[in-house]
Amino acid sequence: MKNKFRHQRLWKPSKLWTSFIILLGSGIFMSLLPSFNNTKPPAKIEEPSPITLKVQLVAENLNAPTDMTFPGNGDVWITEQTGKIRVVKNGKLSEAPLLDLHNKLVKLNGGYEERGLLSIALHPKFKTNRKFYVFYSRPSTQKSNHTGVVAEYILSADSGRVEANSERIILTIEEPESNHNGGCIKFGPDGYLYISFGDGGGQGDKHGTAGNGQKLDTWLAKILRIDVNTSVGYIVPKDNPFVGRNDANPEIWAYGFRNPYRFSFDRATGQMFAGDVGQDLWEEVDIVTRGANYGWRLMEGTHCYNPATGCLIEGITLPITEYSHKTGVSIIGGYIYNGRQMPGLKSKYVFADWIGKVFFLEKAGDKWRRGDITLQNIPPNLKITGFGEDPAGELYFSTNPDTGPGNTKGSIYKIIKN
Repeated sequence: MKNKFRHQRLWKPSKLWTSFIILLGSGIFMSLLPSFNNTKPPAKIEEPSPITLKVQLVAENLNAPTDMTFPGNGDVWITEQTGKIRVVKNGKLSEAPLLDLHNKLVKLNGGYEERGLLSIALHPKFKTNRKFYVFYSRPSTQKSNHTGVVAEYILSADSGRVEANSERIILTIEEPESNHNGGCIKFGPDGYLYISFGDGGGQGDKHGTAGNGQKLDTWLAKILRIDVNTSVGYIVPKDNPFVGRNDANPEIWAYGFRNPYRFSFDRATGQMFAGDVGQDLWEEVDIVTRGANYGWRLMEGTHCYNPATGCLIEGITLPITEYSHKTGVSIIGGYIYNGRQMPGLKSKYVFADWIGKVFFLEKAGDKWRRGDITLQNIPPNLKITGFGEDPAGELYFSTNPDTGPGNTKGSIYKIIKN
C-alpha cells in the first residue's frame, strides 16, 4: 500500500556537483571542508521512560479531518479534507458546516490524496475582527497540478455564519505535483502569519535545475512569514531575513524543507517546532529560526541525501531529533504541552507518526530526548493526521482509518491523563 507523503528514492548526481568536486581537486583541501562524513555521530542519548495516557472522543464520523481550531465558548472548528469546516458545539457535531469550500477545490482522489482543505487559523484579534484563514487546493489555470491558496474569511457577528463569496485571497502558489504541499498556517506570537510549503512534490526534490530546497527564489520548500493586516494581499515584514536581497523572495522565513506538513509555536517560549516529512529513510523535528537552512535536498535528517556522501553541512541547522523508517513513515508535527491537566507532560513536545505512534521530546541539557506515549483506550490501527491545542493548552489530534478523503470515519480525540 502506498503510504501517505511517501515516494521512492530517485537520484542522479548533478553535473554541477561533479564539476565542483573536480575543481576542488586534492583530498587534502577536501578534508578542510565541513562534511557530514567528517563529523562524529552524535552521542547516544538515553531514552526517557514511556508515558501512558488516555484519550477522550470529541467528534466522530468526519470526512478525513485535517486540522482544528478553537474559537471560544468551548466550540471546536474542524477542517475536512473535502472542503467543509465542521463545528462541535456543546459537545455535539453540527450537521450544517460553518463553511463549505468543496466547489472551490481541485478534484480529489478518494484514496491516497494530499490536496484539499488542509488547515485553518484564527486571527490573533479574532474576538473583535472575526477573521480566520484557510489553506486549500484549487484547480490551476497555469498548467500546474493545482494552486495552493491562503484565503481570509469573516464570521458574521450577527448570524454566526460565513458566506463563501466573502473570500479575500491572501496569496497563491502553483504546485507542480499533487504531493508535498506543506499546507500549515499559524499565527506566531509576533502576530504574523506563517505558512509552510513543500518542495513541489515528486521524488527527491526534482523540480528546477537543482531542486527547490536550497533555492531562495521560490516559495516551495519554505516557511513564509507575512503580515495579513491589510485590505489587499499582504505586507512583507521589514525584519524578514531575506528582505532586500535580489536573489531571494522576501516572504521567506526559513528554507531547506521537504514537506513541513505541520508546525506550531510554544506559547511559553515562542519557539517554532516543525515536523518535516522525510524521503525514504528519515523523519525529523526541527526548531525553526529566522533565516535558517534545514538541509533538504542535501540532507535527509542528519544524513547525506544528494550527494549520497560527503555533503557539506556548513550553515545547515540539524534536526533536534530524527527517527528511521523502522519506527514510522511520515511525521506529524505536534505541540509543546502547556496545559495543566497532565503535569508530567509539561514542556514536552508531543508529536506522532501517521501510522499511529505517538512520541514526546524532552529537553536534556542542549539535547532533546525522545520517548514513547501509549494511549490506552484508543481504537487500534488509526492513522494520525494532525494535532490541535485549545486555549487552555490541552492537546487534541485527528485520525482517519486510512489514507485520503474517501473515508468518513475520521475522529477528533483529546489527550487526557491516565
